[in-house]
Amino acid sequence: MSAPRSADQIHASLSAQIVAGQLRPGDPLAEAALADRFNMSRTPVREALQRMAAEGLVERGPRRAFIVRRMTPTDLGHMFEALGEIEALCARLAAQRMTPIARAQLTEILAVECRTHDDYAALNRRFHEALRLGAGNQVLSDLLADLNRRTLPWRNAQFHTSNGRMDSSRQEHHAILQAIIAQDGDKAAALMRDHMAGSLAVVLAMIAPRETTGNPPPSRGVTP
Repeated sequence: MSAPRSADQIHASLSAQIVAGQLRPGDPLAEAALADRFNMSRTPVREALQRMAAEGLVERGPRRAFIVRRMTPTDLGHMFEALGEIEALCARLAAQRMTPIARAQLTEILAVECRTHDDYAALNRRFHEALRLGAGNQVLSDLLADLNRRTLPWRNAQFHTSNGRMDSSRQEHHAILQAIIAQDGDKAAALMRDHMAGSLAVVLAMIAPRETTGNPPPSRGVTP
């Protein structure tokens, strides 16, 4: 396998783990451990990590080693502000453009019972993905996909760190669904904006002790 293809494989695998919440903010990404894990040299590993740094998924940590990116409250606020506005616009357009079949499929997504935080995080992604596609605007879809890739590690973490967030998120999803079914774009947008603000509030509360003490989060890292 050539180095570029190897780098693509590593990039895809690590990005998927970050998006799925299997790698969390602050987790180290040691080149040597990753090279052993993927049974490749450090060159494609380094290339993949550099690409992920350009996308905002990872950053340089102690001794210049890569870690899954941690954001300051200001960074997160700006990210979620942009995300909330685009999500709200997609919800507005989805309310106007989704077909009856698409609305029925959206209803089915929220009818799934989730027993674990990971199950609910996966359902949350499916719900937002359905609205992104239901908006029927490829430019918005691409912008939202990029912001999702940058924020999903934080959005997934909220369900693990806040006991009540899963229930409140579920209620917010159902309210958005009702606005979509009623084809009320203004209400769907307003509810989505509030929904994303709620997510940000949980994330900021999650990192507040870390900001106060300066201690990094417990890290599970990457093992071969």
